[in-house]
Amino acid sequence: MVYSSSSVRAFGSLLCRFSNGVYLKPHHSCTLKYALLLSGKISSSSWYSSSDKRVLPLELQSSNSVRKIWTFSPLCMGRRSCKIAGRKTAQDLKKAKLYSKIGKEIVSAVKKGGPSPISNTALAALIEKVKELDIPKDIVERNIKRASEKGQEAFIEKIYEVYGYGGVGIIIEVLTDKVNRSVAAVREVVKDYGGKMADPGSIIFKFRRARVANVKVTDVDRDQLLTIALDAGAEDIIEPSMDEYDTEADSERVYKVVSSAENYPVILSKLQEEGIKFKPDNGSELLPTTSIEVDDEAMELNKELMSKLLELDDVDAVYTDQKY
Repeated sequence: MVYSSSSVRAFGSLLCRFSNGVYLKPHHSCTLKYALLLSGKISSSSWYSSSDKRVLPLELQSSNSVRKIWTFSPLCMGRRSCKIAGRKTAQDLKKAKLYSKIGKEIVSAVKKGGPSPISNTALAALIEKVKELDIPKDIVERNIKRASEKGQEAFIEKIYEVYGYGGVGIIIEVLTDKVNRSVAAVREVVKDYGGKMADPGSIIFKFRRARVANVKVTDVDRDQLLTIALDAGAEDIIEPSMDEYDTEADSERVYKVVSSAENYPVILSKLQEEGIKFKPDNGSELLPTTSIEVDDEAMELNKELMSKLLELDDVDAVYTDQKY
């Protein structure tokens, strides 16, 4: 079968815009400087069949790389396995970020007040926090030693604000010993994945900082949690969004019990007294005052942007007002 170059480009552009498969970087993938090449003859092995649906891979070729778009998402040992694998990766990244942030806070505390928790109240508070979050003891020991190494600087906290797709706001929390390095890395990811750096203060006013206790939906009755938490002085209970197509995710969904910093210990004590399992936050969270609803394409592109930001070593947390 012979295809004209114009029809191939047009078909490829439509695939790039509407496919349910992999999204490419918006300012690279849909430009005419790329040549779309259909791989010679279409053999029977080029088609992928699952539940009577066929998938034709197209190759997108640039001077640097060759990438494939699928008109349907390829299977990964079944849909359930894909979702489980995705959640496992997210959990591992979240744990790694927590360990990294605690480590950097320990280094800064030791730099300011010394390595003894007896005389350094900030370090003593961090050690208690480590116990509360069930973080391995060697994280503390390793970073106390790291703080005394020659050339190791104290870490500085920075916040960057970004506009995502569909007017969504994104807040990036950074703890870094090299500010120029961190801002350059953030700017590069934001540019490559279609976001836009915002002026300081233009987005963060849409968020509020609060303490949060996370309770899995499978560990508590909703009405029971509402009664106990609100009676103990909780400001709000944020319920998880429900995905009618994902029946396997209940074990990962959580209720967020929101509290002021002053009342947070009371909330945790009450939950513990009632036998309700919970996971505390790692200091605080930024919660949007209102959420912005976007279409599916913008949602996926924003998820990709935030995922890439979280992969940066200096980034500790990413928050958004996007509605899920």
